Amino acid sequence: MNYGIIALSLLIPLAGTVLGSAMVFFLKKEIHPRLKKILMGFASGVMIAASIWSLLQPAINSFTEPGDFRRWLVPAAGFIVGMGFMLLLDYIVPHIHMNKQEEGVKQNKLSKTFKMMLAVTLHNVPEGLAVGVVIAGMMTGTINEQAMLALSIGIAIQNFPEGVIVSIPLKEEGQSKIKAFILGCLSGVVEPIAGLIAILLTTVVAAILPYTLAFAAGVMIYVVVEELIPEANEGPHSNLATIGLAVGFVIMMILDIALG
Repeated sequence: MNYGIIALSLLIPLAGTVLGSAMVFFLKKEIHPRLKKILMGFASGVMIAASIWSLLQPAINSFTEPGDFRRWLVPAAGFIVGMGFMLLLDYIVPHIHMNKQEEGVKQNKLSKTFKMMLAVTLHNVPEGLAVGVVIAGMMTGTINEQAMLALSIGIAIQNFPEGVIVSIPLKEEGQSKIKAFILGCLSGVVEPIAGLIAILLTTVVAAILPYTLAFAAGVMIYVVVEELIPEANEGPHSNLATIGLAVGFVIMMILDIALG
C-alpha cells in the first residue's frame, strides 16, 4: 500500500486552504461582493458533485445484488444521520457566519474572532471526513487511487476560495495579516485530523464504509444548503453564485468521472 499517496491525499486539501489564506498578504481590502458570490457558489458546486460521485455513488455500488434493499437504505440512512450530526453541531457550537449572524450556544465568553474560526472549522470537518472515508475506501479496495486523488484535488480547489473568504474578514476585524493567515491555516488543520479519524474508524470496522461514505455526503450537503448557498445569494447579483456553482459542479464531476 502506498502510504505516501495516502498522506498526500490527506494534505492536498490543507494546501488549498493555506494558499487561499495567503491571499491576505496580496489583497489590500475585503473581497469584492461579486467575487465572493462566485467563489462561494464555486465551493458549493464542488461539494455537491463530490457528494454524489465520490461518496453516494460508491456507497450505492457497495451492494451489487439486484433488488438488494441495502442499495437505497444504507445511503439514505447514512445521509440523514450525517445531516442530523451537522444540525446538532450547528445548534451546540457557538459560531459566527460570514454574514455576522451568531448561532450555537449563546451563553459564552468566546471572542468574535474565535467564533469566526469555529464557523470555518464546522465547514472543514465534513470535507476532512469525506477525504478520510474515500481514502479508507481505497485501502479496502472499494475505490481506486485516482478517484481518491480526484476528491482531494477537488476539495483543495474549493478550499482555496474558502481560505480567502476566511483570512480577509479576520484582517478586517483588526487582526494583523500574519495572524489572519495563521488563523486561516489553522482552520484547515481540522481536515486531515477529521480524515485520520474517519480512516481509523472505517478501516477498523470495514463493514461500515458504505454508511460512512453516505454520512460524509450528508454533512457536506448540510454545509452547502445551510450556509454556503444562502450566504452566496444574499443581496443583488445572486446569479453570479449560480454561475460559480455550475462551474464548480462541472469541474468536480469531470475530475470524478475522468479519474474515477
